[in-house]
This record gives sequence, structure tokens and C-alpha cells, in this order.
Amino acid sequence: MAQRTFDVGGMTCAACQAHVEKAVRKLEGVSDVTVNLLAGSMRVTFDEHALSADDIASAVDRAGYTAAPAGGSSAGAAATPSASGSATSGGSFASPTKKLEAAAHAMKGRLIVSVVFLIPLFYLGMGHMLGWPLPAFFADHRNILNLALTELLLLAPILHVNDSYFKNGFASLAHGAPTMDALIAVGATASIAWSIYGIYRVAAAISTGDVAGAHAIAMDSLYLEGAGTILTLVTVGKYLETRAKSKTGSAIEALIDLAPKTARVVDAEGAEHTVSVEDIQLGSVIRVRPGEAIPVDGIVLEGASSVDESALTGESIPVEKTAGSTVCAATINRTGAFTFRATRVGADTSLAQIIRLVEDANATKPPIARMADKVAAIFVPAVLAIAAITFAVWIAFTDNVHEALTAGVAVVVVSCPCALGLATPVAIMVGTGKGAEMGILFKSAEALETLRGVDTVMLDKTGTITKGAPTVTDILPATRVDGRAAMSDKALLKLAAALERMSEHPLAEAIMACADERGIVARTVEDFQAVPGRGVTAREGANRIAAGNAALMGELGIEVDRAQLAAYANAGKTPLFFAKNGELMGTIAVADEVKQTSAPAIQALKDIGVRTVMLTGDNELTARAIAEAVGVDTVIANVLPAEKERHVRELQAAGNCVAMVGDGINDSPALARADVGLAIGAGADVAKEGADVVLMHSDLLDVARAIELSRSVIRNIKQDLFWALFYNALGIPLAAGVFYPLLGWQLSPMFGAAAMSLSSVCVVSNALRLRGFKPSR
Repeated sequence: MAQRTFDVGGMTCAACQAHVEKAVRKLEGVSDVTVNLLAGSMRVTFDEHALSADDIASAVDRAGYTAAPAGGSSAGAAATPSASGSATSGGSFASPTKKLEAAAHAMKGRLIVSVVFLIPLFYLGMGHMLGWPLPAFFADHRNILNLALTELLLLAPILHVNDSYFKNGFASLAHGAPTMDALIAVGATASIAWSIYGIYRVAAAISTGDVAGAHAIAMDSLYLEGAGTILTLVTVGKYLETRAKSKTGSAIEALIDLAPKTARVVDAEGAEHTVSVEDIQLGSVIRVRPGEAIPVDGIVLEGASSVDESALTGESIPVEKTAGSTVCAATINRTGAFTFRATRVGADTSLAQIIRLVEDANATKPPIARMADKVAAIFVPAVLAIAAITFAVWIAFTDNVHEALTAGVAVVVVSCPCALGLATPVAIMVGTGKGAEMGILFKSAEALETLRGVDTVMLDKTGTITKGAPTVTDILPATRVDGRAAMSDKALLKLAAALERMSEHPLAEAIMACADERGIVARTVEDFQAVPGRGVTAREGANRIAAGNAALMGELGIEVDRAQLAAYANAGKTPLFFAKNGELMGTIAVADEVKQTSAPAIQALKDIGVRTVMLTGDNELTARAIAEAVGVDTVIANVLPAEKERHVRELQAAGNCVAMVGDGINDSPALARADVGLAIGAGADVAKEGADVVLMHSDLLDVARAIELSRSVIRNIKQDLFWALFYNALGIPLAAGVFYPLLGWQLSPMFGAAAMSLSSVCVVSNALRLRGFKPSR
């Protein structure tokens, strides 16, 4: 199966989205299709042996819309499993908001023309009803035909700049798939047609000398200012909506803006050449000066500096970089100059992967959107049917075409499927963008929705709750019989470094790191021997030295303090005992230290009603010590890596919605099995396999933040869907005159158009509130 992204043109509402999706889904060989109204895009998963991208584009064309593969490639090009229009192989990025900004600019021009001509049109058409004085020429009843023709002339430019409503609307009717533009076109056309018919009747009355009759006909039949007002108000709403939508991708836009357009490539002779970022090849050597943005990912060769990685990871403190360190595109070099070798360019850089993940999430739909899609698919035909029934009922009861037409037009212009179609994508786009700012990347909208319902978080201990690397926590020289210390702390560490220098054990690495920090140089030893499961022995000059656990000390006839041994075990620490010539010299305790944020993170999860479970391969005693230190609810110790997935299944079988948080390859099966898998500490490696959510920091607090963000986004979507459904459920009956017999309430077409426009603006504005989301911790 191949996956391809297409740019889709001509979509204006949720009904358009539903029609495009239906047209493509009918093709044989298509397994999945998702259309994004907000982005104007479509992602299709299909059998490349059964059909081509050309076939898919043709199906969209036949439905009355346009489609082309994203990125500007030909439709017939071979589909790739991960085709995307964001980052090309050359390294350029497609802006997620430029198209929307261009649309807003064009809409602004239409709006200006519409308002300029609507003002005099409205004045002439409605001024007399509001007590405004008309020019003497038009106030004379004998010139009523001139007044009507002037209104028609003023309406013409409004019709011209807003002709897309009519073209798209009637085209959708011709395809048997009416859209919101069809509602506008039908409503405006009905008003104009009735008004033109009225103009002919006015002319006929004047020709017979019935000036009073002509004036009465004009007052009852001219509705040109109504048509102009409807079109202008709809355009006001479209402009505000488009302008608001252009702000939804601001988070990703900020990332794209950080990517430099050029770079200094150093050739084999050491000369610098400025080249476009798209021309950088793997292995190219690049020089970066202070204050410059790093163009691609790579490894530092020479020089040292501090690099601001906040744009990618959210960490505010610059990271020191020396030879061998990795650097990422779009991060900022703050201090020194350095050269680095490009290891990932174009669409493979960390920046490109982040943008792709966010776009992938935007291209998918959460389950909550399916109900809105079903409603949108039948919405417009249902509204047209209701409008026809409304017109017929009013004619039957009042025998007044003007009142019947007013009610029918009001029904079609007040209805708004746009609000339904926008409720989900705008919230998803703003929410995933906000997540990216926080270093939280959702791979799909489904993961974002599922995360809000998580009631149990399963945590891998090593690297998640703890730092994942053992460190020295205690240096305790032994006390001799006379009360004196066997040696100083520094001498004990020197002895330990001499023994552990040749060891490959992880605990030895912790001791050597501690020695390096304190400037201790390890002495050379002889006759080094590793005792499996016990420790090491060696000879230093005439002295026999040893390091290991209590079992090795027992074999050497050295007694250790059992109470101290138990205290270390209770604290989750591993003691290493050091001896010289058969005498205990001291103890160095090593532990995988708990991260500073682990305890606050566990508490944050409890505060939002989530239970925590810790998985670890440690023994029960050590596991309990760490669990008590951070406040974990449940501990499962002595777990082999292959057993993690089974424990996730058992929790799910008990009725829990489980999120698994891990950082290693051995966590992949459990991450995949969980309802939501979160990979923590991904850093630049954002394409973590098996994870639904990628947490770029090694901060467990991001788990609670991700859940809070998920809940806020889904709550926002529910609010928007409720508003959209409530608005239509109230507005359509009000426009149809259902309440008129009892309460005298009826909505005029002009107010209906204004309400319809504002409903979409309200939905988008509500979603934009997510940009101000702040987690509780």
C-alpha cells in the first residue's frame, strides 16, 4: 500500500469535504482517505498496483473539485509510503499558512468592493424604511423604475466579485452534491430573480400610468439590497474565518521561519562557499558562526559552542557542543564558531520530521469527528428540502409570495455546515501546534483524543522515572577498630578508579565518571581479573586490591556491615565494597538516580485522576524504594523486557485505558499494545517507532501536560460541535417561521446571513483560544 497527499481545491464547507471523501473512497484499491477542509488537503492510502495518483485526482475532478499531488509533483509519479508536501528532499518547506494568508488577502479585496457598493445600495433600498432622506430624484414616485435600475447596477459589482458562490454552488448542484455555496447561490438567486420580476412589473404598471401601483409593487417585490447584504455578510464571515484560520498554523510557521536559506560549506581545501540549503549533501562540512541558525543535522568536527535548542525541544538553557556532539537544523548557535559534518539533510532533518508529524496528525481525524462528517454529508440537501417546504407552507397559508420567499431564503442563508466542518480540524491544528511548541508531538488525531480518556499510566523505571545512567551517590571510607578512617574519600575514589578503569560494567562507568569530575587520574594495576557476578581483583605494586559485592568480600574473608547493606538496598542503591590486602577500605554506593521532576510528575498525574504503575526489572526491595520516593501507586518488579507487553494487556483486560511511557527499544511492544504509547526523551529522534505521542524532553511532567492538552483540545471540539449543532437547530426553525404564529418571531435573511457568518468565526475563534493553553504544572 502507498500513501499520498493531495492538494484539493474548491472546498468551501463540510459538505464539500464529505463529497470529496466519498468520491475517492468509491475507487477500487483505496483503503483509506482523509480530507482536511482547513488545510485543503487529502491523504489517501491505496494499492498502487490497482490505481494511480492520476486516477485519484480524476475522481476528485469528476466530483467538481480539483486535486493534485502535494509538493508540485506530477500526478503520475510513483507514490511513496510517506509522501508529504511539507519538506522536500532538497530541504525546502511548504508554509502551512501562506495559502490561507493569500486567501484572506483575496477575500479582503472582495469584501472592500462589496462594502463600497452595498452602502449606497442599502441606503436606497432600506433608507426610506429607516427614515433616511432619499435624493429628491429618487423620492419622486414617478422615478421608481430609475430607483430599481440603480439598485440593480449597484448590485452588479457585488455579484461580480462574489461570483464564486454561484459558480461553485450551481456546479455542486449539477454534480448532485450541493454545498454551502449552493445554499448561498440559491438564496441570493431567488432574491434577485424575484426582484427582476418585480422590476418588469413596475415597468408594466408605469406604462399604463399607474404610478401608485408601480410604487407599491416596488416596495413589495424589490429585494436587491437583501441579496447584496447576504453576499456581503457572507464575505465578511469568510474573510474573518480565513484570517483566523491563517493563525492556526503559527507554531509550525515559526519553526519553518527558523530554517536558514543558505549555509557555508567548507571544501577539501578549507575554502568557504555559500550555497543554498537545498544543495547541501550528506557528508558536507559546514561552518556555523555565532548567532547563525544551523542549516541541517550533523556531528560537530571542530570547535565548541553553546546552542539554543529551545525551538525544537522547548529547553530554555543552551546546550554545550564540542567535537562529537550532534546538532540539529533550526537551532541557534549562540557563542563560538564550529564546523560539523551533515548527517541528515532535507526531509530527514529533525525539523522536517517534526513538521511531518504535526501535519500527519492534522491529516487524520479523531473518532469524535465522524458524527460531524455524517451530519455534514446530508446537511445541505436537507436544508434545501426544508427551504422548499417552508416556501410551500407560507404560500399555502398566506398566499403572499414575498413572505414565502423571505422565509425560504432565510432558511438557506442561515444554515451553516461550515461550523460543523471546521470544529474538529481547527482545534486539532491549533492543539498539535501548541503541543509542538511544548515538545509534545502527536502522531495522529486519534491518539490525541484517546489520551484524554487514559486512567492508568504505566511507567518504565529506567530512563523514565530515573536518569537511566548510574551515578555515585555515597563515598564511605571504612572505620578501623581504633575509630580512624581506613583512608580519605579521595584516596578511596583513587583506589576505586584504579580497579574499575579496566572494567566494562555499567557501575564501573559511574565510578570513572565521578573520578573524572574530581580530577582523579586512575593508576595502572596489574593482574586484573574479573570475577563474574562478584567483582574484580588486581595487584597494585605489592598490594592485593579488590572491588565487588558482599559475596566477593565473603570469599576474601572480609566482613561487611549487614545493616549498612540493607540500608542501601532499602534506598535503591547498589553498594560496591573495596578492599586492600584483605582489609575493607570503604564502600561506594551507586544508583540510577531519580529525576528531579519525577515526583512532581507523578503527583501531577494523580491530581488529574490518573493512576500510575511502575514496571522494573529490579528486585522488589529496590523497586519499592524508588516507588516510595516518587509516589507511584503500584509497583511491578522483576519484569523482563519481553513481559512488559503482557502487563499492559492485563491492565487493559481489567477495563483500564492504559498509556505506556518508555524510552528504549525494548519498550516498543508495550508502547504499541497500550491504548496510547508515549516515547519520552526522544530529543531529535522524533520518529520513535511504536509511539503514538513523542515527548522530546526527558521530563515526566510532559506526560501530565500531554493529557491536559488532549483534554483541552477535545473539550474545545465538543464545545464547537455543540455550538454548530445548537446554532443550526435553533436558527433554521427561527428562519422558517416556526415560532411566528405563537411568538411573532422570525429571522430575516439579512440577519440570517450575519448569523451564519458569525457562527464559523465563533468556531475558529474558540479553537484559537488553545494557543493560550497553559498546563497546571
